[in-house]
Amino acid sequence: MPTGRSTTLPAEPEIRTYKGQDRALRADRLGTAGLLLSVLAASAPLMVVAGVMPTIFGVMGIVGQPLLFVILGIVLALFGIGYAEMSRHVHNAGAFYAYIARGLGPTAGASASLVALVAYSAMQVGVYGILGFEISGLFATYLDVRVAWWIPALIAVAATGALGWLKIDLNAKVLGVLLLIECALVVVFDAAALGKPGPEGLSLTAFDPGTLSGAGLGTALCFCIAAFVGFEQSPVYAEETSKPHIVVSRVMFLAVGFVALFFALSAWALTVATGPADVVKASTDAGPGLLFVLTESRLGAAFTDVLHVLFVTGMFAAMLSFHNVVARYAFAMGREGLLPARFGRTNPGTGAPATGSLLQTVVAAVVVIVFALTDDLPAGDPTAPVLHLFTWMGSVGALGVTVLMAASSVAVIAFFVRRGTAGAQTWRLVAAGLSGLALVVIAVYTVRDFGVLVAAEEGSALSWVLPAIIALAAVGGLVHGLLLKRRRPEAHARIGLGNEAFRLDQAAETAPLD
Repeated sequence: MPTGRSTTLPAEPEIRTYKGQDRALRADRLGTAGLLLSVLAASAPLMVVAGVMPTIFGVMGIVGQPLLFVILGIVLALFGIGYAEMSRHVHNAGAFYAYIARGLGPTAGASASLVALVAYSAMQVGVYGILGFEISGLFATYLDVRVAWWIPALIAVAATGALGWLKIDLNAKVLGVLLLIECALVVVFDAAALGKPGPEGLSLTAFDPGTLSGAGLGTALCFCIAAFVGFEQSPVYAEETSKPHIVVSRVMFLAVGFVALFFALSAWALTVATGPADVVKASTDAGPGLLFVLTESRLGAAFTDVLHVLFVTGMFAAMLSFHNVVARYAFAMGREGLLPARFGRTNPGTGAPATGSLLQTVVAAVVVIVFALTDDLPAGDPTAPVLHLFTWMGSVGALGVTVLMAASSVAVIAFFVRRGTAGAQTWRLVAAGLSGLALVVIAVYTVRDFGVLVAAEEGSALSWVLPAIIALAAVGGLVHGLLLKRRRPEAHARIGLGNEAFRLDQAAETAPLD
């Protein structure tokens, strides 16, 4: 007989009308296409090609970046096998922490919930730095107007927050259109680079394992993991999809496969365009401008101008995607007592997790303002918002997501072992174990090389203060879970149950008295 929590719950989703519709996210709002576009938007293809890839080549000196995307694609596909199977059994907007709670216990789930909230918030807020920098540059180039980076950044915070109140259908359409356009432009560049290669021709040097060496390998792994972030978000929308047991896993594997192939091809195109021997120097010299330099020489100024604009819209799409995820994590946490109950309510008019959306908007505004006050712009380094806000917060977020994926791999194994069904899931559990081991290694390398990741000087406190943010979130969530277990054991027992807890409430209230 299987063991574990909530194995005999009612089949019908009575939660839709139980104690008001605002305690559940609206179902049947997303199909395969809408969900796929929403999660892929978080990957921000153009931002990765223009911003992340030159950083890995230039700062970390890793020529074999295309091979890294292939390797990580395999690791994350293995991770997805167990993760997808878990999504068939647990439908919860707090995906990571819900899975960890169901596998490793409610206290571990409480710890993971805070890590997820901090990690995704950091990644979303970090994008505002590079967005503000790029828009400021566009104003200076085309309008000869000097605008401080934080002004467009704060406008973007407000716009993202407003869309967070709207129903997910609109967000999916906005994200989808922007994503398709930027992907098309990157493919055009790839074709142009391969059609007009650099001095070494169509070299496959970037796929040589010998190019994966140097002190920056661990940091490059973390940056590449960040480029994949988005695929693991599909279970967050499980409550809002049609046929979640099919759609969620399908979208997850489609996203991993697309990202791995798309980014491996684009990274290879960059090495072909410059020549593998010169890609590190070219990336160091041009920085985030490398892609635009290469497109202007091959596709002309007009194409490059359009690319600049789509660079901005792609980042905005990523911000919307991360914003939606953070809001849903806050909703799930509020619904289960990990945050105040008001966070577990949706907007009656749109069905959006309104209070969680407002929380993320306020956090983003505060962080942008703090960086605006501490950065020495406009008199100082004009790349400060990119080097600081984008790199620091993005790195913290990537580390947090890597840790969560590693913990989820362990939780998947524990979940099926506890239910007594491990034998039937053997190959999935082996895949989860292999991916979990690989993710732990990546996390260790990331922490070890974090100083390189954020370009900190030797001995700088940043090399340990920034990764400590994730450690503090984990410890803080753990303490919160233990206190909840002592003070409100009934709430502690519900962590990770989501809508199932409310169906248990209804069953208990309608059961005849003895």
